[in-house]
Amino acid sequence: MSQLQEILLLVVAIAVVGVGALIGLVRGRGGRTKQAPPPPTRTSTDGPAPTWSDVLEPKSPPAETRQGTLRDATDGTDGTDAADEVELVTPRETTGTRIEQPESARGRMRKLRSRLARSNTAFGRALLGLLSSGKLDEEAWEEVEETLLLSDLGTQATSELMASLKTQVKVDGSSAEDEVRTWLREDLVRLVDPTMDRRIASSRRPTDDGEGRPAVIMVVGVNGTGKTTTVGKLARVLVAEDRDVLLGAADTFRAAAADQLQTWGARVGVPTVRSDRESADPAAVAFDAVKAGIEGEVDVVILDTAGRLHNKTNLMDELGKIKRVVEKQSPVDEVILVLDATTGQNGLRQAEVFAQEVAITGIALTKLDGTAKGGIVVAVQRQLGVPVKLVGLGEGPDDLAPFDPVAFVDAILE
Repeated sequence: MSQLQEILLLVVAIAVVGVGALIGLVRGRGGRTKQAPPPPTRTSTDGPAPTWSDVLEPKSPPAETRQGTLRDATDGTDGTDAADEVELVTPRETTGTRIEQPESARGRMRKLRSRLARSNTAFGRALLGLLSSGKLDEEAWEEVEETLLLSDLGTQATSELMASLKTQVKVDGSSAEDEVRTWLREDLVRLVDPTMDRRIASSRRPTDDGEGRPAVIMVVGVNGTGKTTTVGKLARVLVAEDRDVLLGAADTFRAAAADQLQTWGARVGVPTVRSDRESADPAAVAFDAVKAGIEGEVDVVILDTAGRLHNKTNLMDELGKIKRVVEKQSPVDEVILVLDATTGQNGLRQAEVFAQEVAITGIALTKLDGTAKGGIVVAVQRQLGVPVKLVGLGEGPDDLAPFDPVAFVDAILE
């Protein structure tokens, strides 16, 4: 090989090394890549229904670069208060639990929509039957109004829908069922509002030091609405969508609440930060959970809080304290209020009080498959100005779905 050829090969090698170093610099420390922009929000009734991949933010770095230490760890975390004995429990420390691999959440929507349709068709049939009866006199309109109110739609939304339907019937002069169904669908979709942003914080957030931090989701609500179950089901969804998750058992008052949450996590290989001390400080547990999530570089930390009656001032104040303590080290990105869809107007009163104490970002409606009062969706969104993001449609571990306004209305009118 000539000297000129050797020089050329050396130049090429240096160039390759330089390009590789430049790419590594652009990607940032630890191999992190720049976060992709959030997915577009569905704002019309056209096109396919959204799936979990549409409402969950894109995952930031690859899973293999993070969390191995956290999932395999055996040591507990340092608590903010040593007396609380807060510890991190990994899945392998939960005896008798086999780690499952949840199926991708993208294939669940058809089954869940059919359940919703079976539950809500009584409401839809009643409306369509009245509107297409051909006898839309004053008495018939009163029956329509009563049907809407009984569905928990709320007085304001009911008045708007009544006015719109009366105008269309008067202008068109027809009460054929197909036409009435079209009018009703358009008006109901407008009321349920597909333009609301229903994305869920589910990916690491940027920080000034470039290291990033987990998304923090805080789940709140009254007793018996299914908060812990919703947290467990959401963890399953996130694991199925390749997110690294850590659970915080900040419900330290209900007996076995931490055990229940730990079991949910262990089934899908998710660690839990908890305290075994009865009536431990929930704010300390939540603080340590977020701290462990930051140190373990997980994607999402989900905090399960104790159920509390909305009319108990001291308990509501404590909820605000938990959020303030957590925010000393990390912002809370989501506050999900879990409501029982069967409670109707009482659920609205609960929602108002919770919204006054903590900034609610979204609603999870449980037991929506067990009520024909689907109007609660419209009422609670209007009352709080935040969207319904999640719906529970059964007791199975995977019966949680992103709320789809268009599919919801179509299910009612099927």
